Formats: sequence, structure tokens, C-alpha cells
Amino acid sequence: MPQINHFKHALASGRSQIGIWSSLPSPYVSELIAGSGFDWVLLDTEHSPNDVPIVLQQLQAVAADRVSRSHPVVRPAWNDPVLIKRYLDIGAQTLLLPFVQNAGEARAAVSAMRYAPRGVRGMGGSMRASHFGRDDRYVADSENELCLLVQVETQEALEQLEDIAAVDGVDGIFIGPADLSASMGYPGQPMHPAVSKTIDDAIVRIRAAGKAPGILMVNEERARQCLALGAQFVAVAMDLLLLRNASDAVAARFLDASAAPRNSTY
Repeated sequence: MPQINHFKHALASGRSQIGIWSSLPSPYVSELIAGSGFDWVLLDTEHSPNDVPIVLQQLQAVAADRVSRSHPVVRPAWNDPVLIKRYLDIGAQTLLLPFVQNAGEARAAVSAMRYAPRGVRGMGGSMRASHFGRDDRYVADSENELCLLVQVETQEALEQLEDIAAVDGVDGIFIGPADLSASMGYPGQPMHPAVSKTIDDAIVRIRAAGKAPGILMVNEERARQCLALGAQFVAVAMDLLLLRNASDAVAARFLDASAAPRNSTY
């Protein structure tokens, strides 16, 4: 039988899942942060120099931590059936697909997650997802444990929000603050009041549509506001930023303050 996707079942039951965003393509880092106890770890390939072979090692590293049991969520670089197939075959059970603009693109993503006759996912043989072919129930039962999260990142996508949420097979909808801010005319200002108001509204709309809302929000106060509004899967930290900020802080304490690097607006 396929491994139970506790993350998916938590979202379906309405429970919040707190995560960490991983942009550093290192299995060593993946194992380290998985041990922190987050409910989920996002393994990024869209805005990270990452690809299938490294993600495979990251999945193995996250699984190696037997205490916290953090759930790995993989973000492919695009809503592409070939990429989706490859990440599912190496054992990813939850995918976060970027830049889904309408219900048609959401349906295409669902189709790529499912085997025929319900979808177009290619049939693999002895792949890691099926325990290298030892799990003879994988093809029949895997769909029940696969979780699809789609990203809405533009004003155009938000106008289609209810239609996207109505697509069977979409488990959650993730709001991308950075791209949304650019789409709204505030590039580089994801905390702009107008953007925050739009995000608040989207969280409520997604929840009302019966799907789980998600977001990346490293500002603690704002993250807690999103959770209070009903956001269910919220990444509250990013490994790259944790390392950068800690490194900058040490440098600032020991070096000339004028020579210390400045924090970005992220």
C-alpha cells in the first residue's frame, strides 16, 4: 500500500500545518531542518538551482529523520506533466505547482497526477514511489495519498479563484505574495497594505470554497494573522533567510557596521 499522506489528511480535516521553505539544494540541509519538527518542508526547484536527482536525495534525507516526520512538499519549476511525472515517480506525494491561472490549468495538473483512465500520468515500472515495484497496490491506490497544491499568483488568477477551487483533485491553493504584489503594481512590496488586503480576502474565499489556503510568510506577526484568517498550510521560515540573517547578524557584531551587508526587502 502507498504510504499514508498525513499532510493531505490534515488539510482535509481542517488542521493547520506549519512549514519551512527550503531553497538550499542540499540533502544535508534537508535532513537538518526536517529534524526541527515542522509539519512540512517545501523543497523548491522553481527559484532554486535544483532538479530531480538532488530532490531525490532530499526526499531520502527528510525521510531519514524518524522523530519529527516532516512531510516533504516538492515545488516543480512549472505545471508540466513531464516534471510532475518525474517527481511523483521518485516518491513525492505532495506537489505545489506554480502559476496556475485558471480552472483549465488546474484540471491539467490534476490529470498529470492521475493514471489513465482518469489522467495522463505515464506508467512507470520499478520506481521508488512503488517501492521499486514491490508495492502491487501502488497504481490502484496512489491517487488517494497524492496531494495537489496549486499557486495563484496574479490578479487574473484571483479572479478565477472559485473556479480553480471547484476543480476535483485540487487539495489546496497557495497564494504567492511576491508575484501577486508585482501583478498588482507593487513589485518587491509583498507587505504593501493593498497586497495584504487582497491576500486576506483570498484566504477567506479559498476556505469558503472548501479548499485549504496556504502561503509563505516569514514575518511572524503577519503569518499569525494569516493563520487566524484560516490559512492552513503556512511556511513561516526559509532556510536561506535563516542562514543569511544569522550570518549578517554575527558579521555586524564583529565588523564595522558600515561594512556589514544590508538586509533585502524580502
